[in-house]
Amino acid sequence: MAVSNDFLNYVVDQLRGWGNVSVRRMFGGAGLYREGKMFGLVADDVAYLKVDDSNRADFVKAGSSPFNPYPEKGLTAVMSYYEIPPEVLENPAELSKWAQRSFDIQGKKKEISVRQRTKRA
Repeated sequence: MAVSNDFLNYVVDQLRGWGNVSVRRMFGGAGLYREGKMFGLVADDVAYLKVDDSNRADFVKAGSSPFNPYPEKGLTAVMSYYEIPPEVLENPAELSKWAQRSFDIQGKKKEISVRQRTKRA
């Protein structure tokens, strides 16, 4: 699950106009972060964005596949990240829109968690 510096730099450069994106290398891949929230990842020089019911259909419609961290072991672990369609990755303005929707998912998760804790109290 190696990630080349060239590809990682390309992805971050494509997101430059959207905001300050940082990278954290992990498990041979890299996480994409903004404001401390992971919204995407890169593995084997393929970039992925976070999905949920609000944006998954757009990825499926574009023919994207979900991230599978263990394909060589014959395991299928469907994760909540889908491959960024090439035409989106190549267009910084469009990529920013898709990245924002993935970033917003992380905010929704925190909001739901806070509401659940409030109900329990």
